[in-house]
Amino acid sequence: MIGVILPLLLAAQITPMQPMPKGTGLPPPATDEGAVMAPINALFAGLAARDSAAILAQLRSEGGATVANAKADGTHTIRHLSWAEFAAGIKPGPEKYEERITSPAIEIDGDIAMVWAPFVFLIDGKANHCGVNHFDLVREAGAWKILNVTWSQRTTDCEG
Repeated sequence: MIGVILPLLLAAQITPMQPMPKGTGLPPPATDEGAVMAPINALFAGLAARDSAAILAQLRSEGGATVANAKADGTHTIRHLSWAEFAAGIKPGPEKYEERITSPAIEIDGDIAMVWAPFVFLIDGKANHCGVNHFDLVREAGAWKILNVTWSQRTTDCEG
């Protein structure tokens, strides 16, 4: 009997639907995790607007940025930038910048937080590089600020 009913039940449950839009997997803004993501999302908005002042507003001045770059020729470099150096590299231009992260792992303990997420960086809608972002954040006077960001960077196996 189950051999007859099960196929009928499975067939009855199939409903033609449009595919769901791709999600970011990001937490809702009203959660603690959403509050941690707020300065990261604002940094990405500043990057898209190519607005170094908007980026600097999300950061603690004593922190910085570190990139571990795996080049296509197989060489690897590590470069550390102060926030001022990082922001100075964001200049107006005609290209459209966009950074997308997926499935962030967010850990919070009191006034510190960590976010780890794969990313792809697009220029004019085309993947330029990708890797993993690691953000260290601190909460001061109720507001989260990015202390450090470290990211891996490669130009292969990137999907936009």
